[in-house]
Amino acid sequence: MHPVVVLLAALLTSGVGTLGGLGGAIILVPLLVIGGMTPAEVAPLGLLSVVAASSAAARRQMNEHTTNHRIGVVTESASTAGAIAGALAAGLISERALTLMLAVVALVAALAGGRRKGMRWKPDERAGQDVVGEWIGTMNGAYSLNGSVVPYVSKRIGAGLAAIGVSGIVTGLSGVGGGFIKTPANSEVMHVPVKVAASTTTFSIGITAAAALIVKVIHGNLDVQLGAAAILGSLAGGLTGAKVQAKMSPIVVRKFLSVLLVAVAVILIVRIL
Repeated sequence: MHPVVVLLAALLTSGVGTLGGLGGAIILVPLLVIGGMTPAEVAPLGLLSVVAASSAAARRQMNEHTTNHRIGVVTESASTAGAIAGALAAGLISERALTLMLAVVALVAALAGGRRKGMRWKPDERAGQDVVGEWIGTMNGAYSLNGSVVPYVSKRIGAGLAAIGVSGIVTGLSGVGGGFIKTPANSEVMHVPVKVAASTTTFSIGITAAAALIVKVIHGNLDVQLGAAAILGSLAGGLTGAKVQAKMSPIVVRKFLSVLLVAVAVILIVRIL
């Protein structure tokens, strides 16, 4: 495949993926496979795309205090272990079975987020801007929304870690990045606000993907020219996606995320037909 095609595909999918906190590789990988590349060739490109988009979006999201690093680091322990295990086990699961599993997970996540109405965490008029950000020593925090402050408290950490461990295995197996599992797990299982969940996932999936990418590079599965194209496109897409996401309301982000997950499921199902 021509590097320019890969660059443009990475630009588009990384921008869309950063908006919803999914990581663009969940769309990029199936598209490139449909375009004629093999899963083995595409997986490292997907991982590179996740790392680049995550790095590009991180600064803006940190400046807006929507990234909770403690949540990201705690969940990353489960996710990275899963990614390494998945990368080592790649090939043990058939391509069709893996793709079907990804499609089902995407649809379940879309249903979980799409059926909930309104906002779980409401603005607190008593809270000042000085409390915005992650609260040191906890997995809680607050974020700004239209001039108001919205505090939140993370819950069901154990269940969230289990789901996020699965996202790591998916990353290692397929190279798509586990953001489409991790963001809904943060939001719907751990009750983290969706804007915080999306930003934190964008920050942390880069670490997970980097761990799996090391294994892929050691095995010699990376095309350097196509990899460079994927990085350039994903850097630009990550920057653009983070900028647009900052202007969206939590309800719009959640609806967008659900629609995007359904689109991902459809792409995956088409891929195996």
